[in-house]
Amino acid sequence: MTIPLSPGQYRNSFDESLVECESTRDLQPLREIIGQKRALSALTFGLNIDERGFNVFVSGMHGTGRKSAVKKFIDELSKTKPRGNDWIYVNNFENPYEPNAIRLPSGMGKQFREDMATFIAEAKRAIPQVFDSEDYANRHDAAIHGIGDEKAQLIAHIDEVARSKGFLIQPGPQGLLTIPLKENGEAYPQEEFVTLPQEVQVQYQKRREELLAELRNTFRQLRDLDQKGEDIIEQLNRDVVLNAIGHRIAALKDKYEKVDEIHAYIGAVQKDIVENIPQFLPEPPPQQTSSPFPNPLARDLVFRKYDVNVIVDNSENEGAPVIYEQNPSYQNLFGKIEKEVQYGVVTTDFTMIRPGSIHRANGGYLVMMAEDLFRNPYSWDSLKTTLKTGEVVVEEPGERMGFISTKGIKPEPIPLSLKVVIIGTPQIFQILFTQDPDFPELFKVKAEFDITMDRTEENVRNYASFICGICRDLNLRHLDKSAVAKVIEYGSRLAEDQAKLTTRFSDVADIIREASYYAGGDQSEYTTARHVLKAIEEKIYRSNLIQEKIQEFIRKGIFLISTEGEKVGQINGLSVIGVGDIEFGRPSRVTASVGIGRGGIIDIEREAAMGGPTHTKGVLIISGFLNDRYAQDKPLSLSARLVFEQSYEGVDGDSASSTELYAILSALSGLPINQAIAVTGSVNQKGEIQAIGGVNEKIEGYFEVCRAKGLTGKQGVMIPSSNVQNLMLKEEVIEAAKEGKFAIYPVSTIDEGIEVLTGVRAGKRQPDGTFEEGTVNDRVDKRLKEMAKILKEYYPGP
Repeated sequence: MTIPLSPGQYRNSFDESLVECESTRDLQPLREIIGQKRALSALTFGLNIDERGFNVFVSGMHGTGRKSAVKKFIDELSKTKPRGNDWIYVNNFENPYEPNAIRLPSGMGKQFREDMATFIAEAKRAIPQVFDSEDYANRHDAAIHGIGDEKAQLIAHIDEVARSKGFLIQPGPQGLLTIPLKENGEAYPQEEFVTLPQEVQVQYQKRREELLAELRNTFRQLRDLDQKGEDIIEQLNRDVVLNAIGHRIAALKDKYEKVDEIHAYIGAVQKDIVENIPQFLPEPPPQQTSSPFPNPLARDLVFRKYDVNVIVDNSENEGAPVIYEQNPSYQNLFGKIEKEVQYGVVTTDFTMIRPGSIHRANGGYLVMMAEDLFRNPYSWDSLKTTLKTGEVVVEEPGERMGFISTKGIKPEPIPLSLKVVIIGTPQIFQILFTQDPDFPELFKVKAEFDITMDRTEENVRNYASFICGICRDLNLRHLDKSAVAKVIEYGSRLAEDQAKLTTRFSDVADIIREASYYAGGDQSEYTTARHVLKAIEEKIYRSNLIQEKIQEFIRKGIFLISTEGEKVGQINGLSVIGVGDIEFGRPSRVTASVGIGRGGIIDIEREAAMGGPTHTKGVLIISGFLNDRYAQDKPLSLSARLVFEQSYEGVDGDSASSTELYAILSALSGLPINQAIAVTGSVNQKGEIQAIGGVNEKIEGYFEVCRAKGLTGKQGVMIPSSNVQNLMLKEEVIEAAKEGKFAIYPVSTIDEGIEVLTGVRAGKRQPDGTFEEGTVNDRVDKRLKEMAKILKEYYPGP
């Protein structure tokens, strides 16, 4: 017969004497990440290999410390890496619609912006001073005087030619007039000239045409002289400006001689200044000019083209940049181009380019939560494109998707070199890996966080140091050694394994915080075991209203559960109900009815569309067991019905398959089942009992019912032997076991279980194929033979 477990096997209690300190105040906070060697190995590889596509997906359940562990790891790693480059956008003087991006060493971007601002300010001050100088005035006057003398000579020459041909040149309202002269040098009046003989007028007309040809030639020379004068003045102005700013230009080029693009840009700035000298000169009074700059604001906008837009500044970083993007929207990731209204027109330029997280993380690490990333449209597809092309482009989402095609600036793409770390759940990883062909190529490294770790001495010490760190970081009361022991036991309870500890550190930290609160209420210097237990109990109490309602219905007899006596074909099964942040065990009455027929086992839950696929599988396995054990020498002429009584929310899982099989065996053998014992465990076709989940909740749920109805000392729970290692039961269950009021029976086979439930030996098959007389298997086998015989008599067909 199966022997009940000893109370010492109900949980792996931790001896507080093994805690190597009187309180966590004596410890140092944990600086390393515990229990996640596999994940840390993957992070180390993925974040250090310098190959495209080796980005990292951190997979793990919520509460396992994924985010904090990744942050701690990357923050430390980044300090060993070089600082990222600065990036600036500057005006493209040849095509302002395509601003240029320039890479600079860390810290140089801000310095270059300041140097350029200082240079332009000095240019705006120095250039007007040069043009107001006496030296410039003298050189300007000399240039103009020389041109004036040449023009005077031409005019004198054409005047002399005109007089020699008998004409006087005078300006008129429609240009120059050629007036005929008399022999004495006086001008002919018009009325007198028309009275001259025709041949005289013809001679004057001939000489006028010769004079006009000479005038055209002279005018051409005058225009050439004007152009020459303008060229001389323009060259003078260029020389003057270059003399004024040349030494400053040379200083800038010397300072940034190692950056070729800066050299080219400074040259372009110099060229633009000398080609646009008037913008540096003071405006004449409004009544004397039609200036294109109607107000000081517009004039200041002209100088914006010399600004330097520093979009990435790594001057204050200790190492490689690390960006944790909490809201990875498209614009937050890839930047944006702002716009402003000038005189009623929406405009933009390179100074309104704003960086995204990818720009700031370039040369370092970008960390995001998967749920946040996929919550934002366009972000995932654009991230993949950026990683595949190896460059980041600032553009509007509508333009990227082809919805908008307005004219605007198109900044030069920036080469990308960074590691992207996405933190998500195993479900998200599986969806991406199987449904997105780009994902395996871009995220080649998976860092998987486990939910448990081994309960070794080293990990126990680390757990205590972790508790110390929580207390110091959150300014909580430190835990004494008894409290540390209870927290370690709670860690094993969450792990559902006596030899494991949970890595769901957020749940552990919540209990520590709540226990500290209760310790404060007691004015206790330290948090003790009593405070930890109270925190655990209160956490359950806040969420177990439904559990208490179900237990109340059981006590009142609304839900029928028998905890004493014997019944044929009836047994107490155990299930787990999850409601939000709590899971609890609920006992349910399982009944089986059998009759003669060919219907086999009919699952009423399935027929009523209330059974899940796993539960249906479990029922079919029961059929397989019956066929394997009892239908070797006869057909299985059985029509059985299985049901969870008073079950209204649906049933799934196979953890009740052994329970249902016990009910059928009882109904077939006619042997009553002890109603004081509840059962859980799945079964295979060979009759072996298999492990199930939620064993602690199931046992405690039935214990609560038994305690409410009255503990008799005969009550208990039968569980799979393989689940003994998962037992981490409450103190009250252990105390009841010590007092002999409650027991747990581990079984490995159906035969062991049926003996516990009926008190009758299961019986082994004998050489002749029959079972030992009077055993459970013998009774079942004989009943099935009788049923097959009766069925054949009623249905004698083939």
